[in-house]
Parts: sequence; C-alpha cells; structure tokens
Amino acid sequence: MPPLLGSTVAWSDTPAINPVDRIRLAESFRLNRVMGDRCWPGWTVGPDAVILVYDAVEFLIRHPEPSSDFQLIGYDADLGSNIYWRPRTFATDLQATFPAVGGVVSVVIGRAEATAAKTSTPWVATLAHEHFHQWQMSQSWYNNAVDSLDLKGGDNTGMWMLNYNFPYDSTRIISKFSALQQQLIEMLDTKKPESLRARLQTYLADRAQFLNDIGAGPARYFSFQIWQEGIARYVEIRAAQLVAKRVKLSNAFRSLTDYEPFDSVAQRLREAVLNELSTLKLNSDRRVCFYACGAAEGMILDRLLPNWPVLYAQQRFHVERLLEIALTSQ
Repeated sequence: MPPLLGSTVAWSDTPAINPVDRIRLAESFRLNRVMGDRCWPGWTVGPDAVILVYDAVEFLIRHPEPSSDFQLIGYDADLGSNIYWRPRTFATDLQATFPAVGGVVSVVIGRAEATAAKTSTPWVATLAHEHFHQWQMSQSWYNNAVDSLDLKGGDNTGMWMLNYNFPYDSTRIISKFSALQQQLIEMLDTKKPESLRARLQTYLADRAQFLNDIGAGPARYFSFQIWQEGIARYVEIRAAQLVAKRVKLSNAFRSLTDYEPFDSVAQRLREAVLNELSTLKLNSDRRVCFYACGAAEGMILDRLLPNWPVLYAQQRFHVERLLEIALTSQ
C-alpha cells in the first residue's frame, strides 16, 4: 500500500507539492464536485487529471494510467489521488489542456504565481476553464468532428489550433471584425430583451457576411475557436459567478494569504471581456481576439436562451446556430 500523505510527503528526498498548492487543487476538485451540472451539463463526467508544473519537477494527479516516466509518491487523501512526479518537461507558466500523458486529456498548469492568474482565486477559476476543455475533448464524437473540419493541413500535433493561416492581416477583414466586436459590446450593454434581439439579428447577418468574406477554411476555424475557446472563457466566468452565489468555500482556501472572493474575480473576468472587445486587434492579437467574442456570445445566450448549454454539443462548432435559435425563443 502506498504511503498516506499529510500536508507534504514524508520523505525529505522526495519532491512534494507545496501545501498552498494542495489547498488550491483540493478546492478546485471540491468545487467541481459541488457545482456539478449547475455549472455545465456533464461537468463531473470525464477526466480531471492535472499535471502541476514546478521549476524542476511536475506532479501528476488524478490520472488513471500514469506513464512509466512518473514515479509514485503516495496517496493524498485531500486530493483523492495517488501523486506521481517526474523531472519537468512543460513550461512553468503553461495553462493548457491536451492528451499530455497516455492519451488522457489533462490540464497542464504551472503554480498560480508562475501563470497569468498570479493568485489563488483566479487560478482556481482558470482550472474551471481548463476543466471545460477536458469535458469538450472527452466527448466521444470530438476527435472525429475536429478531423472533419479539415483544418490540420497534415499537422497531427495540435499546433494547427494555434498556428492556422487565418487572414489576420487583411485590412478589410480587420475592419469587419472590429465592427463585430463593437456590436457585441453594444449588445452586452442592451437592457431590454426586444432591443437585444433586434441588435442580435443585425449582428448575425454581419457575422455571416464576415464568415463568407474570409473563406471556407478560415470560417470553419473561426467558428471552431468561438465554440471551443470562447465558450471556455465564458464558462470560467460562469463558474466564478456560481461559486460566489451558491458555494461555501473551505476554511483552508479562505485562509490563504492571497485569497479574494469569487464575486470579485467574476466581475473582473467579465470586465476583461468587455475590455478585450474594445482593445484587441486582429492583426496584433490574432486568435486571442476570438476568446472574448465567444464569451460575449455566451453571455448574450444567457439572456435570450437560458437553457443553451444543453444544446451546445448538438450545435458543435457553431455557436451562431444557438444565437439563431435565441432569436425566436421567448
């Protein structure tokens, strides 16, 4: 039987997860369990493996089949998992989700201090974003559906998702995309549902024209990025809002020196979407622009089609179809 871990590993010559990181991870796993389908349909179904990256080593947690390059440390009751380690292979500031070990879709993430999150509460919110990617990528149809987009261009490493040849530098496309960003800002600021629907109808027509202008391949890439990354950004906000309203945090997490309430983080994440819509430029910020657009579309769907998450997988890679349904929903 492997040794049972307390706050750290008992052996001085064995790498150990920092106690603060254990609290952060334990809170993330607990929140996923408590939020359940209120956060997203099927939220607790599927993989939740995490690779936590330190300067010299990385730890594997909640992975069903660790590869032989990982060494067992022991079982951690707070994390509900055997803990494994190996010398570091990933960047310490990484925040990503992919089949990193043995084909299992895993979150690969550095410590809060090394990532864009910086502190505990935003870091846990980021884990919700990445856990949503785990949900997406673990769907039985996902890989075949992605292949059917015909966007890889012979690249089977997954890097095409970052490096696809999109017309980012076209002056005409930049202008049309900026107009869509402005429309999203105006819709998010629209109070009355009937006025929002009217603006949405115009937006969808302009969005469809934008897709036609950029060409078939780039249009599929844009729709995929909105569906995958944009809605993941939306879910990050949704999770933070849900925790703020309905979940009691553990004493251990609230006692962390860098703790802040989830309602503050949720508000800041929402404000970041609005800021990015007004400041990010297609030619300089590239695909990152699509995150805020997708998040905004998710927030608009909340207003007009509250049950849209149950339809999301049916309209795979096409959030605009959900927006079209929202137009006629009352």
